[in-house]
This record gives sequence, C-alpha cells and structure tokens, in this order.
Amino acid sequence: MAGHSQFKNIMYRKGAQDKKRGKIFTKIIRELTTSARISSDPDANPRLRQAIIAARNANMPKDTMERAIKRGAGGEDTADYVEVRYEGYGPGGVAVIVEALTDNRNRTAGEVRAAFTKYGGNLGETNSVSFMFDRVGIIRYPKSNINYETLFETALEAGAHDIHTLDGKYEIECTLEEFASVRDALMAKFGDPESAELIWKPQTTTPIDEEKASTLLKLIDILEDNDDVQTVFSNFEISDEVMEKLASGT
Repeated sequence: MAGHSQFKNIMYRKGAQDKKRGKIFTKIIRELTTSARISSDPDANPRLRQAIIAARNANMPKDTMERAIKRGAGGEDTADYVEVRYEGYGPGGVAVIVEALTDNRNRTAGEVRAAFTKYGGNLGETNSVSFMFDRVGIIRYPKSNINYETLFETALEAGAHDIHTLDGKYEIECTLEEFASVRDALMAKFGDPESAELIWKPQTTTPIDEEKASTLLKLIDILEDNDDVQTVFSNFEISDEVMEKLASGT
C-alpha cells in the first residue's frame, strides 16, 4: 500500500466520524475563503474551482460553501492565511511532506515539529525531501457510466499523460502545468469529478515493518487532525499483511 495519506483507507479508524467530517469542513472552508480572495468566479479562478469540487464531494451544504466564498471575496475574513510546506522524515526513514494553510506560522511550525518529535521523526528544511516526489495533478472519476475509450481520448487530447484504473475509479494523471486544462476538459465532457487535486507523488516507495507502520500512521493522524494542516504526503509502503494486522489490532 503506497503512502499518500489522503487516499489510505485504514479500517481501524472508524470512530469519531462527525469530528472527522468537521475537520474536513474546516480545512475546505479555509481553502474556499483564501482562494476566493483572488476572485469569486470559479471559471476565472482554478484554485477556487478546485476547492468547490472538494466541498461538493465532501457533501458540504451549499449555503456553507457560499458563505465561505462570500467572506473571502468581500474581505470579511481578516485572518491572513499563508501557505507553508514542511518536510521531514518519519519512522523508518520515510519522507513526509506536510502542506498547511495558517495564520500563525510559529504556532503551526511548533505543532508540526512536536508531532514529528513525538513519533520518532525529524523535521527538515524546505526541499529536504520534496526532490524525491513529483508534483502532479490527479483527477478521479467513478468507472460507472463512463466509457474508457472516450475518457482516454478526451484526457489525452487535453494533455494528460497517464490513466489508471483503481478500486472502481479512473485516475487521470497530468503535469502541474496541464492540470487546469485537463480537469476543465474532463468536466466539460463528464461533469464534476470525484476529486481533482495536486499531489506530491513519490518517485519510489520505502517499505516499513509493522512497528514502524503503526507509529507512522499515528504521526499522520496527528498531523491530519491539525486544523492548519491541509494535506499530508509520504512515500511509505505497507504490505497487505501488515495492514491486516494493524486493522485487526493483532
């Protein structure tokens, strides 16, 4: 199991769904408000369009989404959020990238550093691990009702360079530069995707054993639970056997 934490489906984390949903909404609202400062028109603002897709897929109420956009566009939100990236190594020497949107760099840096330290990791300098990743766009559609050949042709013509079929989904991959054009071409043909995002894709993965995997997943949980943290990426690889053990608690 490769290590982009946004996609991992850890069976043992079943509790506190309402709390988790609230955390997701907090992060999306922050992104909606921040991106709306550029422009409240999603057609002219790719970042806002991306945030709206995320809000819809999280089943965020329409009025909540519209209020967040209005706050950002009207300058009602006085918090000055800035994008910050933290990089370091987790248990087992795996590379970890943390993307945050914060109004207090010192607070966020302190909390991220504390999480790394608590779980046997080390926070490094910017670019200390990102050279081991590629920045790519990923757009996902459910396989149902979409013809592969049609999707393949549309994606290829728009500039995509790879399409995977995974867990009942089509996953279209493109470069950072082509992301907006590929996403918009697919949306014009097939409607809203299940998700559309920029990720840090590991060039290679690092296998870790059960003990290191358990500690690493705790680190990622703590990071993802932080309101300032938007996304966490890593290059870990956990075998199915180890995942089953972690899921069963044995």
